[in-house]
Amino acid sequence: MRPYLDTSLVVSALVHEEASDAVHDWLASRSGVRFAISDWVVAEFAAALSRKRALHEISTALREEAQFQFDSLLDGEFDVLPVTREEFRVAASLAGRSLQGLRAGDALHLAIAKTNTLMLCTRDIKLAAAGIDLGCSMQLIG
Repeated sequence: MRPYLDTSLVVSALVHEEASDAVHDWLASRSGVRFAISDWVVAEFAAALSRKRALHEISTALREEAQFQFDSLLDGEFDVLPVTREEFRVAASLAGRSLQGLRAGDALHLAIAKTNTLMLCTRDIKLAAAGIDLGCSMQLIG
């Protein structure tokens, strides 16, 4: 099944974090695989970088470099999926059924992966547990 990368995974790939080495190893082991992300990841990635900058976890220069690298991946490495009205509805249903206290953005990632028959790959333990409980195809990385 084709992998859909959530924002936590993309951030760890492009900004040094504790799990970055594991993420890099996982990505390298999938050489030649075409990854899917969504327009939601595009928005969340920019917000995650902004938050890291505001918390002084990264410098302005590192934020700009990570955004540049991400934008370069958008131009060739990733298939960027639009987010549809149906996926918002599926996300609402998943969030309503979740016993894990699923956040709206995470429910949207699950819905995008589910409606496109993709495996959601994440670093987020809570998201992975909620996805498994909801019958979604999941892979926890790092």
